Amino acid sequence: MSAGPARHVVIIGSGAVGTVSAIECLRAGHRVTVVDPGQPGGEQASSYGNAGWLSSHSVIPPAEPGMWKKVPSFLLDPLGPLSIRWTYLPKVLPWLIRFLLGARTTAQIERTAQAMRTLLVDAPKLHAGLAAEAGVPQLIERRGVLHVYPDRAAFAGDARSWAIRRKVGVAWLELSAEELRQREPHLHPRYTFGLVVEEAGHCRDPGGYVAALSELARARGATYRETRATGFRHEGGRLRAVVTEQGEIACDRAVVAAGARSKALAAALGDPLPLESERGYHVMIPDAAVGPRTPVMASDAKMIANFMNGGLRAAGQVEFAGLAAAPNWKRAEILRDHLLTMFPDLGGSVSADRLRVWLGHRPSMPDGRPCIGPARATADVVYAFGHGHVGLVGSARTGRLVAQLVGGAEPEIPLAPFDPRRFL
Repeated sequence: MSAGPARHVVIIGSGAVGTVSAIECLRAGHRVTVVDPGQPGGEQASSYGNAGWLSSHSVIPPAEPGMWKKVPSFLLDPLGPLSIRWTYLPKVLPWLIRFLLGARTTAQIERTAQAMRTLLVDAPKLHAGLAAEAGVPQLIERRGVLHVYPDRAAFAGDARSWAIRRKVGVAWLELSAEELRQREPHLHPRYTFGLVVEEAGHCRDPGGYVAALSELARARGATYRETRATGFRHEGGRLRAVVTEQGEIACDRAVVAAGARSKALAAALGDPLPLESERGYHVMIPDAAVGPRTPVMASDAKMIANFMNGGLRAAGQVEFAGLAAAPNWKRAEILRDHLLTMFPDLGGSVSADRLRVWLGHRPSMPDGRPCIGPARATADVVYAFGHGHVGLVGSARTGRLVAQLVGGAEPEIPLAPFDPRRFL
């Protein structure tokens, strides 16, 4: 039930965050129009090609204390786990400085982890409920995820992050080399230590899931406009319309959930927010006969591997090159090579005609926390973007928060850590 009067809400973006926001605004009694030039769940969306993890324990920001020492390697190794194209360095440098400064102490990381835990804590359960409503309960699995390390010494290198996770309530089971072999018989024996986070979940087809949620929103009354939003029209201090390439859409409220393309819309409202694209690649082997039984992340490759409905997918790593730069498909080949070394029973080589590759744009804020809250100039526009690596998992609660903000209800979690004004 709505906490205030029913409104006409225009939601800009039909990715995971925008689509769940549409469902929750409809649930609260509002009229909803979704604006996006692409199809919900289509290949253009970051939610289409992600690793599928519903990782409620992904609370640690990507940066870490002392990471500034690695910046030269980011520039010199174009195929490393994190790389920056030289030509993009001048543009990304201000963001990168904030990125490094935002995690220069353990205390800063702990504050981010505490905030992110409130956003993600029961996300697999929330997604299971949404999938059931949409008639696709089989797309959400809740059987945990696995982190593997070459040995305990390698795990010790991540000890600070895991200690912070434990501090905010994350629990896990440790696996010895023998237990790891029993659980994952096809995994290369060089991995001798593992952690199982049982609370986490997995989506077998993120693109299909978002498409199904979109159909649910349509069935409940949402209107979809296949066009691009370009700005807003205000009169008398109130929002009157969202401006699109096909004309204006009159409305009372708007939600900016356009992922990595939200930056220009925020700037149009006078909010120069430091949003950046962390370009992520994936590679899929549709006919793979072997692979992980449990979705697995390899610490040495910074890569997640798991079976999706379309085959065995490997995803991860980060490239900074902006929205317009051409893909570097050698990065997908690196993922393939890691996959083949992780699971030698795949055969040691996979020809290009057996592979499917993809590039998407993770919308990332430098402190590892999304922007969820009103625009500085007007409460009539709500921001819901910048989730980085946790857009899919974080969409379930974010959509609820959007509906609460639109309706004037008290948000179910403290939103101060996600307030867009922290950058302004």
